[in-house]
Amino acid sequence: MNELNIKQHFRSEEAPLIDQSNDWIATAEGQYRPILTPFLNPRERFIVQTIVNRNNNVKIKMYGGWQGAEMQRVLIYPPYYEPSIDDFALQVLEINYPTKFSELHHRQIMGTLIGEGLERNAFGDILTDGLRWQVIVTHTMAEYLRKNVDHVGRIKVKWLPITSEAIVVPREEWVPLVTTVSSLRLDVIIAAGFNYSRNRAKQLIEHGQVRLNWEQIDRPDYQVVVHDLISVRHGGRLRIDATNGKTKKDKERITISVVNA
Repeated sequence: MNELNIKQHFRSEEAPLIDQSNDWIATAEGQYRPILTPFLNPRERFIVQTIVNRNNNVKIKMYGGWQGAEMQRVLIYPPYYEPSIDDFALQVLEINYPTKFSELHHRQIMGTLIGEGLERNAFGDILTDGLRWQVIVTHTMAEYLRKNVDHVGRIKVKWLPITSEAIVVPREEWVPLVTTVSSLRLDVIIAAGFNYSRNRAKQLIEHGQVRLNWEQIDRPDYQVVVHDLISVRHGGRLRIDATNGKTKKDKERITISVVNA
């Protein structure tokens, strides 16, 4: 299957990642050394793995700091190489803050990191057990945060390095749901996942309350695909796990997982 045919199986806006994947593979193959990517979301990793699987001269391994990580770095390497966890160059930072007087939220931490000029692929998961907050970053980014960032919003913080054994277990519980929908439009999927009316889902999207793979989106008719992650402000999160063909009435069978806020 040539490059043009591969791109036909993906969204047009995913073409740059396909090209980047081919560059990563060419470097790993041509220089006979491992190549480490930035943090990638599940959809992005699916694309990279699809491209890598077409090439017998390289292999792939993914890791994001803990077993259930959503954001993970990808290692593309020649067959001779034996990868280890150290190859992913990750550090877990726990946010030390005055817990008796302050309360942190995911959006505050995300906003602080983005406010520092970081792209979303520059850091991994933000984890909490309800009180403790941790962020998975690269070694380089860990050093930068510890030296240069001492506030999250108005809350004074310190970033403390911890071992992977001390990672908190997130409180999120994904609930699987198998259902049928009239189409794979974003508003239809949100309505089905959160038991909203179609009109409510449409308004949430148009009012900037929805993110797809961590990017704000304002198109209710946008077509979702497997591995997409959808977050709805004050609603929760939704993951597209599988599309299972059509019913006799031409509806889409889908498997999704939902976390309610």
